Amino acid sequence: MEDLGKNLTEQMQRNNWNERYQKLITEILQDTEVRTFLAENSQTLTQADVMKSASKLYEFVTLKKQIAQGKQTFAPGYLPTLAISNHRIEVVYVPTAELKARREQKALEARVKTINLPRSVRKAQLKDYERSDERMEALKAALDFVNSYSKKPKEFHKGLYLEGSFGVGKTYLLAAIANDLAKRGYQTTLVNFPSFAVEIKSSISKNQTIEYIDSLKKAQVLMIDDIGADSLSSWLRDDVLGVILQYRMQEELPTFFSSNLSLTQLEQQYLTVNNRGEAEPLKAKRIMERIKFLADEYHAVAKNRRNPE
Repeated sequence: MEDLGKNLTEQMQRNNWNERYQKLITEILQDTEVRTFLAENSQTLTQADVMKSASKLYEFVTLKKQIAQGKQTFAPGYLPTLAISNHRIEVVYVPTAELKARREQKALEARVKTINLPRSVRKAQLKDYERSDERMEALKAALDFVNSYSKKPKEFHKGLYLEGSFGVGKTYLLAAIANDLAKRGYQTTLVNFPSFAVEIKSSISKNQTIEYIDSLKKAQVLMIDDIGADSLSSWLRDDVLGVILQYRMQEELPTFFSSNLSLTQLEQQYLTVNNRGEAEPLKAKRIMERIKFLADEYHAVAKNRRNPE
């Protein structure tokens, strides 16, 4: 195999090339990766091709040195590599493993849209969910959902209605499910319902109400956190929550809930009586039918982790 590097050095000496240029080319040809590249492509590249590409080889070697010295380059997060295009040597920049990892993490985070939730739950993982006999039923249901949904995402899969007292890890479990789904390429919207209720009311003056409702009702996977924690108007129940749940029931879209109230309590104490004290049991039953169609109830038991005694 022809040694292009050796031949080029001899040619420069014969032609009495400028001493500085000779030194530059010699330095380039001493680089191990350059020599290997030229050797591997000796059947494709001529000496003339290599000389025409000297500036690219210099760019490659210089950037390698800067990166090795920890200096800032014009393309941070990328490594230079050599390639051939039309008998010319080109420098191609490929992302480093670290940059790929950061991009992957950002992609995962983008698949989980959280609305008015604490940062502490954003990195929740199913493997870190505390195991106990009382919590295993809900955890098993969560794992079963993730596995079954991942295998057949176009089929209908019932979500979980997690009920339990304040601070027992209901929101954490929802976030952990969402993050696990994100790793598998699925998008989840996780919303704190009392905060959403405030925002949806303020959206009226901005003519953004339909947009807000659509963002939830059409979410690939929807998780409504802390439902039942606020007072509920007839409008919010029927024209917002009802619309969202009706659409998701018709389209058979995965929907989860968490609440301090059981399903029975949710109907009697939250959905039936509006914020004016008016009892509307029939309208409450319509909402309950949709919730029960979309999710199965699981009881979450644990010590209060937010305010331990």
